[in-house]
Amino acid sequence: MSDSINFFKGHPTVELLPNRELADAFKKVLVDTDYPDADYENDPNNRHPLQYGSDPGNLTVRQEVINWSSRKYGRVDGVDADTVNLTNGSSFGAFSVLSACTSPAITKHAFLVSPTYFLINYSFADFGLDGHMSAVMETPGAEYEIDLALLESKLHQLNEQYGLEQVSDKEINVVDDPTSRGPRKFYRYVMYLVPTFSNPGGLTYSTKTRMKLLEIARKNDLLIISDDVYDFLGYTDAKPPLKFNHLDADTLPSGWKFGNTVSNASFSKIIAPGLRVGWHESPTKYLAHQLATIGPVKSGGTPSQLNTFVVQELIRSGKLDTIITKLVSVYRARSKVMLDSLRKYLPQKYTEICGGQGGYFVWVGLRAENINLADTITKLHKDYNVVIADGSNFEVTGDDKGWGRTNARLCVALLSEEQIERGIELWGKTIREMYPHLY
Repeated sequence: MSDSINFFKGHPTVELLPNRELADAFKKVLVDTDYPDADYENDPNNRHPLQYGSDPGNLTVRQEVINWSSRKYGRVDGVDADTVNLTNGSSFGAFSVLSACTSPAITKHAFLVSPTYFLINYSFADFGLDGHMSAVMETPGAEYEIDLALLESKLHQLNEQYGLEQVSDKEINVVDDPTSRGPRKFYRYVMYLVPTFSNPGGLTYSTKTRMKLLEIARKNDLLIISDDVYDFLGYTDAKPPLKFNHLDADTLPSGWKFGNTVSNASFSKIIAPGLRVGWHESPTKYLAHQLATIGPVKSGGTPSQLNTFVVQELIRSGKLDTIITKLVSVYRARSKVMLDSLRKYLPQKYTEICGGQGGYFVWVGLRAENINLADTITKLHKDYNVVIADGSNFEVTGDDKGWGRTNARLCVALLSEEQIERGIELWGKTIREMYPHLY
């Protein structure tokens, strides 16, 4: 059997990883920079790179990260590093938000945009929400890119079921922490989404959609956990849309201290997955403090303390922007080949394509009666060793929408342009063999 062509894996080609830039940054941090021990021993906001970190992460690093990130959204004034806490990537980041902001006595239900990032289900299940998870469908081409009417209807049902009233003029479920960490806000509902170049759907939600969802969240005590990991991988020069936490901060009702959003961001997609550095951005310093003081962080300090200094060095040197520019250039070219190949080899009349303007993924649908796209993918793997993720992998646990029969996700990050075209050509050949009437 020929070598595998794998469209499933969601990570970059090894040759794209910035080995030399990381080696230089580590050397700068560990060898070439003098960190006087006395300064770090007496500074409550900063720690030596090889010591336990502070709860939110070093202030100098947080300021560097938030300044750099904010510029990319056109936000340059009033940037507050205290609204940021450092993490070791978006997977830990999502888990820690659930740890900090949900409570068995208060949190009733979780909503996940469908199709969803397939590995996120585990985190919600681990916090006792298995059996209390609903899918909210993406709706490309509609007024809103997700089905907000369905979300509102489901929230109304749940509020009636539990005898809950909508939030009016002040935040609710704010409690004093028995371990003296300060007031903590728990939420009735949580929602997970990837709003920019979504995984797997490839969509970017409009500001109109984001503002409407934020309005719904405030009325229903819902926390939006937004995986903002692909924002800087757009294939044009356009700035990414403002994140949920930006919109939340800009319109926070008078007297509210926590807000309803957390941006769960990561350097895994824009430097290297193995670096394990990410960050949360919150609309206020109070929610950021809550996220930065969960048990594991109080015990061990900010995750990936040393590696956060490496990220800081990459930002300061300008090398991070260079790394991102290279990734975007490669992914843009691969995406063009993928889109061209899908249009060339798949049945044009029945094929729907979402994505391809940024990020990692293209979401492909085959809309024809009595067709099972997953069957073509199984045969494709058996006959040609081409691996594609059929849509069944991207369901919300307990609320399946039948994505396996109709859709599939393809990744542009791993394969070469030649592999991409060859893999899609073989997929088209397989579809033609199984369903010749589509051509």
